Amino acid sequence: MEIFDQVDKLIEEIKAYPVNNAEELEKFRIQYLGTKNSIKPVFGLIKDVPNERKKEFGQKVNEAKQTAEEKFRNHQTSLKSAGRSDKYKTFDPSLPMDGEWEGSRHPVSLVMNRMIQVFEKIGFEVAEEREIEDDWHNFTAMNTPEDHPARDMQDTFYLKGSDKMLLRTHTSSVQARVMTTQKPPIRIIAPGRVYRNETISARSHCQFHQVEGLYIDKNVSFADMKQTLLYFARELYGAKTEIRLRPSFFPFTEPSAEMDVWLGTDTEATKRLTKGTGWLEVLGCGMVDPNVLKNCDIDPEVYSGFAFGIGIERSAMQKFEIKDIRLLFENDLRFLKQFSSAT
Repeated sequence: MEIFDQVDKLIEEIKAYPVNNAEELEKFRIQYLGTKNSIKPVFGLIKDVPNERKKEFGQKVNEAKQTAEEKFRNHQTSLKSAGRSDKYKTFDPSLPMDGEWEGSRHPVSLVMNRMIQVFEKIGFEVAEEREIEDDWHNFTAMNTPEDHPARDMQDTFYLKGSDKMLLRTHTSSVQARVMTTQKPPIRIIAPGRVYRNETISARSHCQFHQVEGLYIDKNVSFADMKQTLLYFARELYGAKTEIRLRPSFFPFTEPSAEMDVWLGTDTEATKRLTKGTGWLEVLGCGMVDPNVLKNCDIDPEVYSGFAFGIGIERSAMQKFEIKDIRLLFENDLRFLKQFSSAT
């Protein structure tokens, strides 16, 4: 029938329509798939088809529509692929990188790396260990047995289903592992992330970073510790920085002390930071308790040593005048990009 021939001609026309670019594809879509496309009028011819062939005619017209839809999809996909290919062909990997894509170190990393550099200059080696720790290395080896009241000083995250495995509460566990696997002399710093079950606020967080130090050898004295920490303070805060040591308590050192540095009260910033005293607390320290040496199979009659621990976040907040510790953990690019020029 002439009407069927008309549909066949339409299908061949659809197949032969040239599509070489996005503009021609859009013209094709309007011509055969748009609201006023060329296929719609053919549907109206079904009234002139004998009843016994109406179904056949309907299938033929649907074939024309499906041919148009398939051709449109295929060309749309191929043109997109070609566009992506052209984009990559224009990329020259030998050109300098766009400065806008340069990253920056996190303020915690900046301060931690600086502290590591300071101690490496005087012979301290970096020691790193696991963050999931056992109870013995985290507490017992450090003179904190199960019934010791000092355990109440640190709210601990224990792993589900275990009362012996936990997220380390300090990098002192690294010291314990080094002392049980190496013989003195030992001179290490242990930087890393630690965890405590504390309420998150502007001044405290459930995770933070420490750099702990340990020096064990024959005839190590409190004076050695004081001179080491004075050197550290002057490298970090300035050549004329003064320090003071105040008596304190830690289960793994005896005697123990807190170290403050003198910032003065010359500016509103230092007054606010030191609460008007001029002194800023920066770390805890002390002589290694003989019980810790015994626990790690080191003879306290032969060897002695000192240890110290520094909170990185507090130092970073002081250095960069950050008022809220939560900013250090939120990964807000608007905040982090401010440190792109920091060293």
